[in-house]
Amino acid sequence: MRQRLLFAEQLGPMFDDGDEPVLLVESVAAFRHRPTHRQKAHLYLSAMRHRARELGDRAELVRAPTFRSALEGRDLVVVDPPSFRARRLVRELGADVLPSRGFVTSEEDFAEWVRGRDDRTLVMDQFYRWVRQREGLLLTRAGKPLGGRWSYDADNRQAPPKKQATLGLPEPWWPEEDEIDDEVRADLDRWEADGVVSFIGDDGPRRFPATRREALAALRAFVRDRLPTFGPYEDATLDADWTMSHSLLSTSMNLGLLDPREVVGRVLDAHAAGEAPLNSVEGFVRQIVGWRDWMWHLYWHLGEGYPHRNALHARRRVPDSWWELDPDAIEANCLSSVVRGVRDHGWAHHIQRLMVLGNVALTRGYSPLETTEWFTGAFVDGTPWVMPTNVVGMSLHADGGIVATKPYASGGAYIDRMTDYCRGCRFDPKVRVGEDACPFTAGYWAFLAKHEERFRENPRMVQPLGGLRRLKDLDAVIEQERHRRSL
Repeated sequence: MRQRLLFAEQLGPMFDDGDEPVLLVESVAAFRHRPTHRQKAHLYLSAMRHRARELGDRAELVRAPTFRSALEGRDLVVVDPPSFRARRLVRELGADVLPSRGFVTSEEDFAEWVRGRDDRTLVMDQFYRWVRQREGLLLTRAGKPLGGRWSYDADNRQAPPKKQATLGLPEPWWPEEDEIDDEVRADLDRWEADGVVSFIGDDGPRRFPATRREALAALRAFVRDRLPTFGPYEDATLDADWTMSHSLLSTSMNLGLLDPREVVGRVLDAHAAGEAPLNSVEGFVRQIVGWRDWMWHLYWHLGEGYPHRNALHARRRVPDSWWELDPDAIEANCLSSVVRGVRDHGWAHHIQRLMVLGNVALTRGYSPLETTEWFTGAFVDGTPWVMPTNVVGMSLHADGGIVATKPYASGGAYIDRMTDYCRGCRFDPKVRVGEDACPFTAGYWAFLAKHEERFRENPRMVQPLGGLRRLKDLDAVIEQERHRRSL
């Protein structure tokens, strides 16, 4: 009997368009590939079990020590899964493999776009414009970008409001746990007590949708309550507001509960109804049809060996304070706060990932491969396809400039401008040398000095390197940061 195999990232209706019986496989081995956040394991198991209940007698939920042991000897049809490991497995087992889904553009579409282009000329902005034109998104009848600009990034870099602890928005929509969540929590407790697996991060109420119905409710609430201010405060951070104006929909799309096309459609409808400004709508659409699709396609295009790239020869281990998600072991307030958020929620928004966590990993020389493993396991939306290009390419510049044309390093001034972290910190973002020297400020200059020769040919690095050469205390900064053991 032929069965439709659904992976955990394929739990929505777009992955179940046949009439075959459905097979779902739950294996604790999935949480042993890398240290995994407790709330991520809970979300994935809850989503799988909720889907099995929805499908009723049509679904078979198998609990097995490994995926292979559950699948061997079965006649399977499957939508191409979202990792190299899973794709190898289904082909080795002789499954009938359907084209992948869950993105605005297909792998065939990307192959058409990328044909004839060198890896050094793969620019996300060009891809994003191509998708917008191809899909007719935010265009005038004449095919021009709505409002006259392709990007409203310049309007979307506001600092957080002064003298406010939060943006003052309504709470995001939160799911209500049920008996399936109780069962999942009991299983996770038992596995940990028996030493079957060890999780990182704190347990907590499930904050992310596990069903399509929940995902649609979260989408509606975001469009109504948070989309209007998403653009202006897209890059801002407040210590007491962990969600800001962000959608929290990445897990719902990654689990297949939401089709990104319908997400974009809801956002465009809000703009057409006068309920959301163009800069917020364009910024959000860019994240979905631009960046998210871009990361997916680059994962396959750049190959399975991509996480091993290490152009800057970064070898330091990811510190224990990260692996243990221990904010109390970290002195820098910004880094401590972000690690605390990851511990508590398994999530942080993109600026916290790029300009705090990624910034530290880049300037301190953390191993790209290990840093990718940490991000993949510690974040509820950390899939094997999304993290390599985000971490190796965007954050760590370890691919030499394919994903990002310059290294995304910054000193404490950026963090001071775009967050409220520096107010309660023992370090001073304006100080480079001494006991109060900010490890972000000093670390930035030490990083540039270390790689000055490599960056000299990058036109986007002319101004930073000019500033480096004007520093009179550079030798002292380098010596100080060479001996700094913790942040």
